[in-house]
Amino acid sequence: MKLATLKQGGRDGTLIVVSRDLVRAVRATSIAPTLQAALDEWQRCAPLLNELAERLGAGMVRDEFLVDVAQLAAPLPRAYEFIDGSAYLPHVERVRRARGAEMPPAFYTDPLMYQATCASFYGPRDPVLASSSDWGIDLEAEVVVVTDDVPMGTSAAHADRHIQLVGLVNDVSLRNLIPAELAKGFGFLQSKPRSSLSPVFVTPDELGDAWSSAKVHLPMRTWINGRWLGEADCGVDMQFNFAELIAHAAKTRPLMAGTLVGSGTIANQDLGKGASCLAEQRTVETLRDGQPKTPFLQFGDVLRIEILDAMGQSVFGAIEQRIERADA
Repeated sequence: MKLATLKQGGRDGTLIVVSRDLVRAVRATSIAPTLQAALDEWQRCAPLLNELAERLGAGMVRDEFLVDVAQLAAPLPRAYEFIDGSAYLPHVERVRRARGAEMPPAFYTDPLMYQATCASFYGPRDPVLASSSDWGIDLEAEVVVVTDDVPMGTSAAHADRHIQLVGLVNDVSLRNLIPAELAKGFGFLQSKPRSSLSPVFVTPDELGDAWSSAKVHLPMRTWINGRWLGEADCGVDMQFNFAELIAHAAKTRPLMAGTLVGSGTIANQDLGKGASCLAEQRTVETLRDGQPKTPFLQFGDVLRIEILDAMGQSVFGAIEQRIERADA
């Protein structure tokens, strides 16, 4: 099934079930008012939501309506926790090589992960706001999973059973603010503003054979101003799958239902697959030409992130956003 949130009913929105073709929807408030409320009682709500999705698909609901993506909030407008990994090591390797740094051996056995901003997410058509383009505004196209309650100490062998939903995230980064923050030795804050989520989150079974070994095996397609940036395969070169990322995060703490776990920027060893962020593209240019030529995002630029299935149908809908100046 596919779930989304309307921009109605307060800051957590209104839960809806969306048809597989992303055209029609029906409110699910008789089951749960919001997606977070559904996740809090997932064992009760999931079968009821799935039944509603089947009735919608069969044309058996009378109160369906057409989906207007502009009226969708993020599926989880605010989450209890967003933990972002960096599971695609080709991206990490290139960035470090461009600045003359080697890959520590531990990076191949111990996931990179940080606690990201989760208090509010942009909807899929909301503008990305920044006060200055000098901050180095960048997109990061990633896959994200949503968990139910994960007990502390859950192993990777059992963590995949806690993955209930899958979606996309644009993990916005302000690249020119990152070096000074990391130099303090205390992690990201100002350089990691609000991120954006795809129009819908889907249960793993919606992906069919493309969901395997706790990975999505489909290309991540990314454009800027209508120009192709990349289509790296999400199932290739992922050093740590989502079960391993969840187990890493849950080593010393339980994860609450509604926790988002991100994959990190999708990247492949094959440079012909392009990039999923501008930092990656600029790194390739630096390694090849000695300096980058692609600028970071400017005000007025429009980004698009999407995954299509084997039949060419959009799985999660597209994140499509304009970069705009924030009011003072």
